[in-house]
Amino acid sequence: MSVSFNTSASALQAYGGSQAVTANNIANVNTDGFDKQRAMMQEQEPAGVSMEVETVESQGAIRIDDTDAGQEQVETSNVDLNEEMPQMIENQRSFEANTKVIKTQDQMLGTLLDIKA
Repeated sequence: MSVSFNTSASALQAYGGSQAVTANNIANVNTDGFDKQRAMMQEQEPAGVSMEVETVESQGAIRIDDTDAGQEQVETSNVDLNEEMPQMIENQRSFEANTKVIKTQDQMLGTLLDIKA
């Protein structure tokens, strides 16, 4: 396998994981106390991409709820859809770009084998 194939394959896996993290954030946008997560891409040696997930500990908005015991402060989720939607688009485009690299490599290898035969 070539370096470009391995790099693109690892990037597909990393961006797929990043999309899952973003989808989880969006699914929990209305969950009180939920802390969003971020997928951090890192270069692998000798070639490739890996993903690490980190939790963003920023505070969500505070709202006042009426309970039987009186009023109570509740922290809402710190997920911002204005950040998550562009992240989903970036993940999708990166995934598509790496898929194109793999398809192009496959075509080039096929052409090389046709010439050789």
